[in-house]
Amino acid sequence: MKLLTAIGAGVLVTFAAATGSRAADTLNILCGVDEVWCAVMEKTYEAKTGLAVNMPRMSTGEILDYVRAEKDAPTVDVWWGGTGVTHLQAAYEGLLEPHHPQQEADLLPWARNFFSLSGGSSVGLYAGALGFAYNADLLSAAGLPAPNCWKDLAKPIYRGHILSGNPHSSGTAFTTLVTLVQLLGEDEAFAYMRELGQNITEYTKAGAEPVKAAGRGEITIGISFMHDAVTQKEAGAPLVIVAPCEGTGYEIGAVSIVKGSQNLEEARRFVDFALSPEGQATGAAAGQNQVPSNARAMLPPAAPDISMIKMVDYDFATFGSPEQRSRLLSRFDREINPIN
Repeated sequence: MKLLTAIGAGVLVTFAAATGSRAADTLNILCGVDEVWCAVMEKTYEAKTGLAVNMPRMSTGEILDYVRAEKDAPTVDVWWGGTGVTHLQAAYEGLLEPHHPQQEADLLPWARNFFSLSGGSSVGLYAGALGFAYNADLLSAAGLPAPNCWKDLAKPIYRGHILSGNPHSSGTAFTTLVTLVQLLGEDEAFAYMRELGQNITEYTKAGAEPVKAAGRGEITIGISFMHDAVTQKEAGAPLVIVAPCEGTGYEIGAVSIVKGSQNLEEARRFVDFALSPEGQATGAAAGQNQVPSNARAMLPPAAPDISMIKMVDYDFATFGSPEQRSRLLSRFDREINPIN
C-alpha cells in the first residue's frame, strides 16, 4: 500500500505496540483534526471519564489506510475528525460500526444528512469551507497582486509561491481535487491542476500545513480550509483569507467507530461526547474555528460565515466512493505529481 510505505511501517508498529496490551480502561483513537485540538480533547475526555486515552494524530488519508490495514484485527476504537468523504469511503468498505448518537435530534441538517448517507456508520462533527490565504507582507515584498480566484493561482507570476497538500494523505487536498473537478469538469480541472502545479513548491502531507507555513512567512500562499487560516490569523499571522470567486468546496468533518473495536461501549460514549455541546466546545478551546454540527453548541466567534460563501453542490455520495477516490488519485499521480 503506497501510503503505508510513505508514512513508514514504524508508525503502524509504534501504535500497535501502544495498543497491543489492551486494558478495559484505555480508549484508542486516531485523530484527524489539528494537533492542538487532539491534545485538548484527549485531556478533557480523560479528566471527565477517568479513562486513559491514546490519541495519535494522523492525516485523514493515512487514517483510512491504517484502518484498512487493520481490518482483520483492529487496535483502533474511534476515528475522530478529518474530512467526511474519507470516512464515507471507510463506511462503504464496511470498516465502520453503526451507531445512533444520543444527540441526533440536535444535529444540524447537513450532519443528519451525512449520517444517513453513511448508512448510520459516521456522523457529521463540523463543517468548513475550502479556500486559500496569502501572507500580505510576503505578497507586498514580492510585488505581486492579490489573488482572488482559483484561476489566479495558476498564473506564472505565482511560480514558487504556493503550497498545497497531497491528496493521498490530506483530506483537505482531496477536497481541493474534488472541488475543482466539480467546478470545472474533470478534464478541465486536471488541465488547470497541471498549470497550478508549476507554481506549487511542495505537496505537503498535512492539509493545514500550507496556511501554517504562510502564517510563519515560509511561503506566500497556502491552499487549505479557511478555518485553519483563521486560526493562524487569530494568532497574529499577517494572512488575508480568500473564498475563491468561482466558488469552492467544503468539508463535513466526521467521527466514526471502527468495526471490530475491542472497547465498543466506551467508543460509543466518546462519540456521543464528541457530538455534545461540551465536546464540540473543545474545538474553540483549542483555537479552532470550524462550524460545529450540534445546533446547541456555541459557534466560535471567528468562524467563517459559510452561508456567505459561494459553494459547489458537493456530491458526497459520488466522491465518497472508494472507486472514485482510487481513480482520481491514480490520475493525479500520472498527470500532476508522478513522484508521490
